[in-house]
Amino acid sequence: MSIAVTAGVRELMQGIGRAAVGAAEQLALASTATKDRALRAAAAAVRADGAAILAANAEDLRDAQAAGLSAAMIDRLKLDPGRVEAIARGLDEIAQLADPVGTVIAAWTRPNGLKIARVRAPLGVIGIIYESRPNVTADAGALCLKSGNATILRGGSESRRSSVALHACLLRGLAAAGLPPVAIQLVPTTDRAAVGEMLGGMQSFIDVLIPRGGKSLVARVQAEARVPVIGHLEGNCHVYVDRDAELQMARQITLNAKMRRTGVCGAAETLLVDRACAATHLAPLVGDLLAAGCEVRGDEHTQTVDSRVRAATEADWSTEFLDAIIAVRVLDGVDAAIAHIARHGSSHTDAIVTANPATAERFLARVDSAIVLHNASTQFADGAEFGMGAEIGISTDRFHARGPVGVEQLTSYKYRVEGTGQIRP
Repeated sequence: MSIAVTAGVRELMQGIGRAAVGAAEQLALASTATKDRALRAAAAAVRADGAAILAANAEDLRDAQAAGLSAAMIDRLKLDPGRVEAIARGLDEIAQLADPVGTVIAAWTRPNGLKIARVRAPLGVIGIIYESRPNVTADAGALCLKSGNATILRGGSESRRSSVALHACLLRGLAAAGLPPVAIQLVPTTDRAAVGEMLGGMQSFIDVLIPRGGKSLVARVQAEARVPVIGHLEGNCHVYVDRDAELQMARQITLNAKMRRTGVCGAAETLLVDRACAATHLAPLVGDLLAAGCEVRGDEHTQTVDSRVRAATEADWSTEFLDAIIAVRVLDGVDAAIAHIARHGSSHTDAIVTANPATAERFLARVDSAIVLHNASTQFADGAEFGMGAEIGISTDRFHARGPVGVEQLTSYKYRVEGTGQIRP
């Protein structure tokens, strides 16, 4: 439901938009060295301010727990020294990436002598609306900077203090490189009307919106936005254990895919087991999950292997639990698994465990998800693990960007045509 935008919020957001457009013009022309200097300085600031960032995060956590936020939201919100260092390391890694701006994607010469090149160009001003995750503040700001885009960040109120602390580090990086501070702006109000203004009142300033959060946030952005949206829908991810799967590998992958971090979008939510190997594989797989503290909701076959398995409902097959809960189904081979994923999946990330290369190829070719894996955990659905330094999200769209959204995905392209006086007859 839309929230009325007050004159004060509209004036604030319009000012942010105008400043972002001016900054985008400068960033589009900034040298690679300048952008990288800003990123490295920001990484150093994160490391120097680690204690202050953790103190701000502790206050956010206190309020979130008092408000009764879910365990998944708390996990996404929480920072510790390791996660703060990971944020700083991500900034350094983005600085080391190749600059996409100006990269020649393709070039050719026409019979009339015209030389045509398709080259990467920034999108302009990117608005990012996100919930809970303070690391998005640093990741998104850095990725947009590297790709020559100005950024307007609107984080959730639950992570406000953490985001402010991290944004201050980005500002110090921009200052060190002589770039305008308005290149990365953090919306300074928690008024939800600011989101409405970004969606419906800033099409003169914002070129694309990226939502990062729960299903209701993404649905609202997609329904109300007046500019293009790079969508990040839920991650109802699957692991399919095939009849030719090596048991120990299947056990390791399944446990990691579900339990490494249950609150991330790449966490497995459904385990599918081939009936042909259920007699040997199902009980150990279910036993590992139960022993790790995971609630297992299974079909009739799965319920027979352990009395602790609860009956799965039809809704469970389509649910992103983001918690220590998994749905388990036994079915008849790879084609049945592909059909189940097509019906219940979210086109995010799905994996097959098998030693049969033909079966693996069938799964990889026919499962229409942004990321498909063979003999690897779904938790690898992450831009950093793909060598992108970081990501703004995993896009489940089928146009422009799909899968991890990194620096290349934050560019479009333009054509450069060089002639020697040609005119068209």
